[in-house]
Amino acid sequence: MLHLAHLSDPHLGPMPAAGFGPLLSKRITGYLSWKLNRHNVHQPHVLEALLADIKSAGVHQIAVTGDLVNIALPAEFPRAQKWLEGIGSPADVALVPGNHDAYVPIIWKLGQGLWQPFMSGEAAVPGKPEGTIFPYIRLRRNVALIGVSSAIETFPFQASGALGATQLDLLDQTLKRLRDQGFFRVLLIHHPPLPGQATTRKALKDASQLEEILKTQGAELVLHGHNHRHMHEKLASPYGPVHIFGVPSASAVETEHKPAAAWNMYTIARQSGKWSCTVTIRGFNEKQQSFHELKNFELYP
Repeated sequence: MLHLAHLSDPHLGPMPAAGFGPLLSKRITGYLSWKLNRHNVHQPHVLEALLADIKSAGVHQIAVTGDLVNIALPAEFPRAQKWLEGIGSPADVALVPGNHDAYVPIIWKLGQGLWQPFMSGEAAVPGKPEGTIFPYIRLRRNVALIGVSSAIETFPFQASGALGATQLDLLDQTLKRLRDQGFFRVLLIHHPPLPGQATTRKALKDASQLEEILKTQGAELVLHGHNHRHMHEKLASPYGPVHIFGVPSASAVETEHKPAAAWNMYTIARQSGKWSCTVTIRGFNEKQQSFHELKNFELYP
């Protein structure tokens, strides 16, 4: 049995001091958005309560599906590194980046490269170009976590993502191989993976190609963030349904349009040759300033 926690979009605050120079880019739009509104939504005490709730649940592995930072200021990346290290060791925390983590170009070793230990696995990916990070495969008992990156640089007011032909081809092969080997496959991605799950300016550009791969090869779970909402879609494949889950921002208070912070726990087991997976959704109660169970159900009864 494996207990897997999923959280996303912590948007770590408060915003570090930003000089005039770094804001002469797309960053200026995100900076103004933070100052005018987002700093009221993303609250550190909510995120702290979420992490305490995860810790008390005794999970074995944590999946974080991106958007650790806000406008990719150089100071945001080492702070996010310390935050990741505070959650757990790289062996216990699996990360994929989001669009805010690729908000503007930044030297790899000063940006996402600081998080590389959390974006790695033990299993080889045949055919992966040397020196590339994604996709990676992390094996935990009979569960395989597959991390891909949809984080790309975009123009102002755009938050789209893409996997690209190389990742898509490798993912297609990886899902097939892991299925043949009998693993419960969990795909981690920041953007919602199916066409129509996000508006055009926020969508995964190659969602139709990814959907076709999932329809053909199957996957037991796909976990994503980005939309800051509770989401659950089911996609048919020859190997059973592909369950696709999104979660709200891990640091958010409830607003008129978006729910308060939440995280999902997936309890995965194999008995008598069949998979079982129980989903527990836990959300933030602002009055009580704590997390409570919102829903609990079986995916493979």
